[in-house]
Amino acid sequence: MWAVLLVRRDVAWLPRLSARLWLLLALGGMLITVNWGVYVFAVLNGHVIDSSFGYFITPLVNVLLAVLVLRERPTVLQRWAVAIATAGVALLGWELGQLPWISLVLAVSFGLYGLVRKLAAIDAVQGLAIESGLMALPALPYLLWCAHTGQGYFMHGDGRADLLLVLGGPVTAVPLALFAWAARRVSMLAIGVMQYLAPTVQLMIGVWFFHETFDGPRQLAFGLIWVALALFTGEALWRYRRGVRT
Repeated sequence: MWAVLLVRRDVAWLPRLSARLWLLLALGGMLITVNWGVYVFAVLNGHVIDSSFGYFITPLVNVLLAVLVLRERPTVLQRWAVAIATAGVALLGWELGQLPWISLVLAVSFGLYGLVRKLAAIDAVQGLAIESGLMALPALPYLLWCAHTGQGYFMHGDGRADLLLVLGGPVTAVPLALFAWAARRVSMLAIGVMQYLAPTVQLMIGVWFFHETFDGPRQLAFGLIWVALALFTGEALWRYRRGVRT
């Protein structure tokens, strides 16, 4: 991100950042670090479907944040969607015998990240550069310590793995930059409409590629989430079309 800013000679804004903006971006960096850390943990430990469930819940967390923080007024269908999604989370928790903590942490952390980026009045690339830079301060010493104690992985495996790790940077950064760009221009309620495309792909990968368990209770829990999202999306499309006609 800093390389992009330096190439386009876009650093004059840095000394003018307010303390409030620094705090918001630091909070955003911590939230996205938690989100991606838990997501990577889930993928590496056979919980791709649980991570998919968390990102399916995220649009409905956005609705709650829009209502509780931004004072946007939900419609009747949006309230029903949140209630049905809550039933889906409860069912998954019952099936697991505990709270689906992976799903809930992913949903809440990314929902809060979207709220922070909406409140932070800064360019998407600039904001992401600050967030990643602040998180690099604790991350780099930790990585150096891992390398020193023999726990590091980079440059200790084969070249293919090192290349995949390096490519993980832009694969992570580009979607976050685009998300931050959209968060400043779109209603929190509208952001939720598009955010369940990625977890659909994750679910298919978890079931078809990694062959994770997708039994009756989980199917029912996902079904409730899909019903909630159908209500949410259908209502949003109806409001959009009515606005276009008027």
